[in-house]
Amino acid sequence: MPPLLLKGPLASEADHAACRESIRGGSKSFFAASWLLPESVRRPAFGLYAFCRLADDAVDENEAKAAAVERLRERLDRVYEGTPFDHPADRAFSDIVRSYCIPREIPFALIDGFVWDSEGRMPANLSELRAYSARVASTVGVMMTLLMGVRDSAALARACDLGVAMQLTNIARDVGEDARAGRLYLPLDWLVEEGVDVEGFLANPTPTDAVRSVIARVLAEADVLYERARDGVARLPVSCRPAILAAALIYCEIGREVERRGHDSVTSRAYVGNRRKLALLAEASVRAIAPQTKAPWPPLPETAYLVDAIAREPAPDFDPITLRSRAIKVLEMYERLERRDRAQQVVR
Repeated sequence: MPPLLLKGPLASEADHAACRESIRGGSKSFFAASWLLPESVRRPAFGLYAFCRLADDAVDENEAKAAAVERLRERLDRVYEGTPFDHPADRAFSDIVRSYCIPREIPFALIDGFVWDSEGRMPANLSELRAYSARVASTVGVMMTLLMGVRDSAALARACDLGVAMQLTNIARDVGEDARAGRLYLPLDWLVEEGVDVEGFLANPTPTDAVRSVIARVLAEADVLYERARDGVARLPVSCRPAILAAALIYCEIGREVERRGHDSVTSRAYVGNRRKLALLAEASVRAIAPQTKAPWPPLPETAYLVDAIAREPAPDFDPITLRSRAIKVLEMYERLERRDRAQQVVR
């Protein structure tokens, strides 16, 4: 972690506005759910997602992917050193990791997920698929939980579950789009069990019954984790529950839409319309009022290291950025009082 120095925020109001706009266009589902968050969480959440989006695009849109990953690692080093690159998302994220004591292992694990993508790795089985999802999605989930002021291990384990569930939904929705880009995230052993010729499918993506069956299995795994994740919502601050539950409901609905299309996500891409999203936002607001906790499940083996990393890095007793901001306000108040006293002395 970076040293806890009394240092003011690096991100300006213009930087925060830029982060918000990048999410408006880049992640409509998150942007819709984010408005149910309190402002104290929504503002850093935009910065977090903006940096994650920037990092994803930096690798995905670059042909020299290995070099792009190394530049991204350098970028993260600079974020933690407090000397970020000259970009709104970098400055915002540098403030975030310092204010919320986010262990380095978490965002660097996200970069590891991008390495899997850059190398074209395909998950051999469900465990490898979960491990990939933990890196590219659960990392974001646990960072969001820290932004809400929650460091409880049970809540973090459920945040990891939700991240994996959302990523499994993404994978089930994007099978055709990924295949046409030469990528495949469905577990290879499940495909083999169903008699799918992997190379043949990548060469000519077709929604056969066998492929649909594997997509259905992925969504079934996601549903188990969505159910587990509900327990985590009850462990969050009341003001944060509607937004997280809304995000879960919207992503779960994507899975239902894939089902309604006969599990054919090869020839079309499922989406949730705005009217349905509004209904789910309203449903989340009602269901979040009195959720109940259960005896906590242990974290998935593939996500446990994220929970452990945060347990080793407890939050400080003070927020350096907030403390610095308050100190500045006190000094400004004294300066105003001193100017007023001088003005009164002149009048006398």
